[in-house]
Amino acid sequence: MDGSLSGQAVAGQGGTSAAGPLAAYRARVAAGTLREDPAQEDAARRLQELWQRTRGYVAHRAPAPAAGGGLIGRLFGRRPAAAATTQAPTGLYLVGEVGRGKSMLMDLFFETAEVERKRRIHFHQFMQDCHRSIHQWKQANPGADDPIPPLADTIVETASLLCFDEFQVHDITDAMILGRLFAALFERGVVVVATSNTAPDDLFKGRPGRDAFLPFIALIKARTELLVLDSRQDYRRDRVRGLPTWHQPDDARAERALDAAFRELTGRDHGEPVKLLVLGREVVIPQAVGEVGRAGFDELCGSFLGPADFLAIAARFHTLILDGVPRLGPENFDRARRFVTLIDALYEHRCKLVASAAATPDTLYERGENAHMFQRTASRLMEMQSQDYLALPHITQDA
Repeated sequence: MDGSLSGQAVAGQGGTSAAGPLAAYRARVAAGTLREDPAQEDAARRLQELWQRTRGYVAHRAPAPAAGGGLIGRLFGRRPAAAATTQAPTGLYLVGEVGRGKSMLMDLFFETAEVERKRRIHFHQFMQDCHRSIHQWKQANPGADDPIPPLADTIVETASLLCFDEFQVHDITDAMILGRLFAALFERGVVVVATSNTAPDDLFKGRPGRDAFLPFIALIKARTELLVLDSRQDYRRDRVRGLPTWHQPDDARAERALDAAFRELTGRDHGEPVKLLVLGREVVIPQAVGEVGRAGFDELCGSFLGPADFLAIAARFHTLILDGVPRLGPENFDRARRFVTLIDALYEHRCKLVASAAATPDTLYERGENAHMFQRTASRLMEMQSQDYLALPHITQDA
């Protein structure tokens, strides 16, 4: 395996605070950057307990391969997992409705965790990385039949602690490998913390083949404690609803506004590239943090992307920040057509759009024989700025 699991990773001892996530949470409340919330404080207290149990923890690695295996042997060879010398700490499965602060709390835990190797990654991206690594392993090991142990070995080499954001299972190909993969990770002592909108017992519910998925649910329930975040306030929706979403003209002021929107929604100035696997190929979003993505108009509408790509983007992100929508017309009709398809996908998934543009939606495409085609898109763009639309829940499943 190439070990190229994306996401935020930290090697080497040391979190950012010896006081842990509870003190970090209380400090943000005292500073006014977070609103006091009893449910969030209770969750921070449970995370604090896990923080204490994991201080200095290192998951056991598999033993080295037999001599003579070479680099490929060391990376891809089948290796039995080492016997655990100590019981791994039980992780946490943090479940609650959208916008309740689950990701924020897990991030506080991740940032302060004093674990030698730790990784924080969106679960959807983790699974895509796993499928890619399995494909590479099969190419490097023709005739071999079990990529799961070497994949688990690769993961444990970079993460004793795995923090998953937005844990959800919709894809049958994910469901097919999750049980064995997580059993192998837990055998190696990996500690899992996850946020989800779905309780473990409801994962993959109503899907064909779910009976074969039940052992994985039992495994998650055995190796993580369920923590329900029962906050009444939807902070995510409040943040989006408070933001202006259409900025024109597309100038330096608009760029600063989009920078500020990204910072407000993610808590970071810049994101990391995310690769979405769509029909066997990769679609790259240049910047992403959690469920917020950012890309330029030309990167999405100037590329050879189609409906499946835009639907995958709309399902993956609850908010898309789009830079530089130009005036549209017959001279750039291919890009205009892709933009129409993109907006349709975002609208179907109730994905929120924050954009900079050369003009208002109703004046973006004013001339040419296809201008009438754009009227529905302009109407949708206007509706997507409304408070009623911004209050709608994001639809994460494929349309």
